[in-house]
Amino acid sequence: MAAEPDGFQLADILSPRPEEWWPLLRQAGVTSVVSFLRGAEQEQRMYAALGAGRQVDLGGSPAEPWSLDAIAEDQRIFAEHGFTLAAIEDTAPMDATRLGLPGRDQEIERIIAQLHAMGELGIPVLCYNWMALSSWARTSVEIPSRGGALVTGFSLQQAASLDRIDGAEDLTAEQLWDALNYFLAAVLPEAEAAGVRLGLHPDDPPLPVVRGIPRIMSSCDAYRRLTRISPSRANAITFCQGNFALMTDDLPAAIHEFADSIAFVHFRDVRGTADDFVETFHDDGQSDMAACLAAYREIGFTGPLRADHVPTLHGEPNRRPGYQVLGRLFALGYICGLQQAVYGRG
Repeated sequence: MAAEPDGFQLADILSPRPEEWWPLLRQAGVTSVVSFLRGAEQEQRMYAALGAGRQVDLGGSPAEPWSLDAIAEDQRIFAEHGFTLAAIEDTAPMDATRLGLPGRDQEIERIIAQLHAMGELGIPVLCYNWMALSSWARTSVEIPSRGGALVTGFSLQQAASLDRIDGAEDLTAEQLWDALNYFLAAVLPEAEAAGVRLGLHPDDPPLPVVRGIPRIMSSCDAYRRLTRISPSRANAITFCQGNFALMTDDLPAAIHEFADSIAFVHFRDVRGTADDFVETFHDDGQSDMAACLAAYREIGFTGPLRADHVPTLHGEPNRRPGYQVLGRLFALGYICGLQQAVYGRG
């Protein structure tokens, strides 16, 4: 068998709750995983935000999913199934932190505890976001695509009819920036000590306001501002290609620009604009995905790269829009093919 090509770590995202289809990921070549935490902020919020119900029954979640003991148990579960835990894409609740409200210091203490736990366990990347009171937003989760596959999409016109999100009246973008500065000043030294990089995910969709809530990580200029906050290697980026494709028409150039800051990649594609777009099959979007992978090779990126927001294919329920099984397998096969074309067979 040929050696695996050098470069990124091919990964997928899972909750640490074993399911019967996990061996399919190993068969598709995945040995690294990115994890939610059992019952923490993003596991609870991600699918509820789509109006599609929760991903899993959250019963049995530990009292503090971000603690050393809980994360160590998650890591053990993945290891039993042949996976290395390469990143965590979840945190303790942190909306008081994002909004700059009383109680944020207690939230930040929990994030710091999570960082130290990750450092002790050798988990080098924490993906977080600055989307206050919400998660990624879509106005439809069942848009017909190629061959009748179902994809998610967003229309600003349709979103205008949705209720405003309560809890952030009179919030401004600069207040969010001030809160982010406060957060980073507190956590970056701790992340450096733990050997963990904090990868800030873009707003999804990358718009300045969604349902009445300001958003600040919605442009390349915002990421330039982020990198100016601190030169720390721990102050890093989750380069979500679907969002960056709605911020710029030259993804490879953006990959090169932010090369030193990219800790983690969401490899996905879209068609449209930030105001009106649909998710796509990985081979059917508006981006040159091979050129993007070549750019990661050129910058020497070696972190986790995972497929994201895949179509729901024939014969599957649409209970987890963007994250059903067959679409993952198609995306992983496509990425493996690109990997060998760009990096060689090793």
